[in-house]
Amino acid sequence: QVQLVESGGGLVQAGGSLRLSCAASGRTFSSFSMGWFRQAPGKEREFVAAIGWSGGRTLYADSVKGRFTISRDNAKNTVYLQMNSLKPDDTAVYYCATRWQGVSGTANEYHYWGQGTQVTVSS
Repeated sequence: QVQLVESGGGLVQAGGSLRLSCAASGRTFSSFSMGWFRQAPGKEREFVAAIGWSGGRTLYADSVKGRFTISRDNAKNTVYLQMNSLKPDDTAVYYCATRWQGVSGTANEYHYWGQGTQVTVSS
C-alpha cells in the first residue's frame, strides 16, 4: 500500500506561482514513478506532469510545458510541482499518483492516488 498526501494548494492571482507537494508513505518511494493530474469542475481528469523514479525522466502536458516543473526528493519521499505563470484555466483539484515504473500520461496506468488539493487562479 502507498499513501499519498498533497498540500500547497490555494488561491493565487493570474501570473502568480504555487508549489504543490505530495508526501508518500508505505512502499519504497524511490522505486516508483510519480504523476500529477488535475480535474476542473465539469471536466475529465487530465494529465499534468510525470517523473521517473530517479528524476531523470520527466513528461509534461503541452498546456503546462515551460510553466510547470515536476521534481522529487527521494530522501524526503516527496514529489513537487512548481507552477509558475498561472492562468485561470489552471484552476482545478490537483492529484498526485504513483505507478510502478516508467513515466506515463495515462491516468488508468496509475495505481494509488492522493485526495487532491485545490488550486484556484483568479483573473
